[in-house]
Amino acid sequence: MVYTETWSEAEEFPRPHYHDARILDFQPEPIRVLVTGAAGQIAYSLLYGIAKGDVFGIDQPLELVLLDIAPMMTVLGGVVLELQDCALAHLKEVIATDSEEVAFKNVDVAILVGSMPRKEGMERKDLLKANVKIFKSQGAALDKFAKKTVKVVVVGNPANTNCLTALKSAPSIPKENFSCLTRLDHNRARAQISLKLNVTCSDVKNVIIWGNHSSTQYPDASHATVAIGGKDVPAYEAVKDDAWLKGGFISTVQQRGAAVIQARKLSSAMSAAKAICDHVRDIWFGTPKGKNWKIVEGLKIDEFSREKMEVTAKELLEEKETAFEFLSCA
Repeated sequence: MVYTETWSEAEEFPRPHYHDARILDFQPEPIRVLVTGAAGQIAYSLLYGIAKGDVFGIDQPLELVLLDIAPMMTVLGGVVLELQDCALAHLKEVIATDSEEVAFKNVDVAILVGSMPRKEGMERKDLLKANVKIFKSQGAALDKFAKKTVKVVVVGNPANTNCLTALKSAPSIPKENFSCLTRLDHNRARAQISLKLNVTCSDVKNVIIWGNHSSTQYPDASHATVAIGGKDVPAYEAVKDDAWLKGGFISTVQQRGAAVIQARKLSSAMSAAKAICDHVRDIWFGTPKGKNWKIVEGLKIDEFSREKMEVTAKELLEEKETAFEFLSCA
């Protein structure tokens, strides 16, 4: 068996496959993936997607490590039973634990879903303080126990600031290995444009989400294109509704999480899990345009966009300053 990567025109990412070549018998080493907050509802939607090959390929062996707090171990045990009952051939091992040392040991990918949710009556400072404690500890565990090549994706909110806290607490791991989840907002933005134009989401490219994963985020379609009639058309030209792209489009994406909560009485889980899978897959394999991420230089930013970006940047800086106050004394 020989390992190859094959591409389908319908896919945006490589899927590993095997074929008989009678040259050698090759089995890739298992990828060790950690998911924290593993007894929660996002993880419940996420774990099956990872385990069945949506992220790393249908033939890639996996080891799943599930971390949660001690009171959730019984629930987490039920999740393990369900993963076993899925009878997935390439899921080699599932470990459930409340120990950070066990959880972070030699992981290749760490998906940090668990965080302290905001409770009724909780001040923003209190929320930041609680999460600094969590992500400082997990960052230190990454630094001490994980592979130095580990890819870290922070999902737990406030995701941007929690990611920065973990990064600062893991100085031996390259900072470019850390990212936080904005893919859900990106997917929401692409979906809104595709619905507006009655095209598929894959036809919509280069939508940008600037800033914080909060209601101050700025979904920006000014650099986006839409495939129409065999060519890429600027989104503003395709939509022909500047007022919507600068108004309803932005507010819909900003408030989409709240709309889901209002309708379901629960936060986004299925769409969040799909976004995590998309994010990790692209971080691991690269997009069709390149293996590694980089900052895109030279984008033209108009006054409307700059004002929106400054609002969300201000919020991020305020969160950073507050978090760092707690980080220095945590």
